[in-house]
Amino acid sequence: MVQFRNGFYADVRVEDRFCTVISYKDGALEEMKNPVERQAFLRVYDGKLWYYASTTDVAHLQKTLDGLYAAATENPRILEDPIVRRFERNRDTLDSFGGCSVRDVPLRDKQALLLAYLPLLNEDACVKLAQGMYLDRNSQFCFQSSLGADIRYVYQTCGLAFSFSMAEGEKKFSGHWSKAGTRFDELQGLEEAIRAALREHAGFLRDSVQAETGKFPVVLSPEAAGVFAHESFGHKSESDFMLSDESMKAEWQLGKTVGSPILSIAEYGGVPGSGFVPYDDEGTKARKNYLIKNGVLAGRLHSAQTAAALDEGLTGNARAKDCSFEPIVRMTTTYIEGGELDFDQLLAPIEKGYYIKTIHHGSGMSTFTIAPCLAYEIVNGKLGRPVQISVISGNVFETLGLIDGLTKDVELLSFVTGGCGKMEQYPLPVGFGGPCVRVSAMNVQ
Repeated sequence: MVQFRNGFYADVRVEDRFCTVISYKDGALEEMKNPVERQAFLRVYDGKLWYYASTTDVAHLQKTLDGLYAAATENPRILEDPIVRRFERNRDTLDSFGGCSVRDVPLRDKQALLLAYLPLLNEDACVKLAQGMYLDRNSQFCFQSSLGADIRYVYQTCGLAFSFSMAEGEKKFSGHWSKAGTRFDELQGLEEAIRAALREHAGFLRDSVQAETGKFPVVLSPEAAGVFAHESFGHKSESDFMLSDESMKAEWQLGKTVGSPILSIAEYGGVPGSGFVPYDDEGTKARKNYLIKNGVLAGRLHSAQTAAALDEGLTGNARAKDCSFEPIVRMTTTYIEGGELDFDQLLAPIEKGYYIKTIHHGSGMSTFTIAPCLAYEIVNGKLGRPVQISVISGNVFETLGLIDGLTKDVELLSFVTGGCGKMEQYPLPVGFGGPCVRVSAMNVQ
């Protein structure tokens, strides 16, 4: 692809991205597009400074690279640099989607699939406004470095996302349902799942009551537990936050007990779905990284620069939203590992508490808030009425220590809408999930 020069470190990543977006609002087509983009990001490092360029002129990458070399200073000892010494030299080709690429599915077939589902959203008279989307993405990545790395892999997701505004008398409620996959045929035959979701949301509109506020035991679904792990702990594990914050370094000492002994949080880019990153944007191979292992702080997420600064190993977490940006430390798929209980055993000890099934959103670093969508009371160890909860909140480290039950079953979730935001790079696809998690006390409002 390009010719590299001695005396510098350099890498080039190229993405050929295909996307589909089809959206309807209240039965009317709002958007239908099928763009294909090719873009490259090039870097040169001379041991002192990084020199970057982003370009859509993929046919003339050598000219762009030579311009970066001209700005840098040749360094005959570049291979001894602590950052450069950490870079891996992987050579690999991965394509799990040969023969079932969403690029090969006609646009009319994608539109027909969405149109077949849209009438289901209006089967209950309480639905006043319904929106539906079909989205997919197929990206062909290529990464080469002056150290000899040569990696090619394919990323693919596709999915449906529905939202609906409901009203009956003075009662109002907004809900959502989505399904993400990696192959188009995974999105077929979803009629009963969509109907069941609508029935549950309509029942919530009609039957939900205000939750009692205060501190109560709370059970988090895999979705809610995954958001908690991502927002409240995953971001704290991104090591670039620590480079200029001595207090955070002191707080974040590996080997420190930070949670319940039954709690382990892991991060792994090899999970299929929206967080799939088999090689990061510096060519580092994905590996499973424990952030917490049996309640003890076990690791953090790195790029080559942060790993060198903290004298630690690479983790496969240098990522960029696209080839307009340089890679920074980002999550892939973050999840809580499972325990030993089934769902009924998890609920059994709770006399009065709440189950958070789905959420609107979540945020947090030292403290966190999660805004539930569907939630249910727990009474004498059984699920009860649907309840309206504005937020659940708490101190992150305190809550980690109050986790006292985990189901055996773990669900890792994938998404085609939204994504993770950091600095100006939003949205970056990620995945998250876990078991159902019981916390002995959380603030319910």
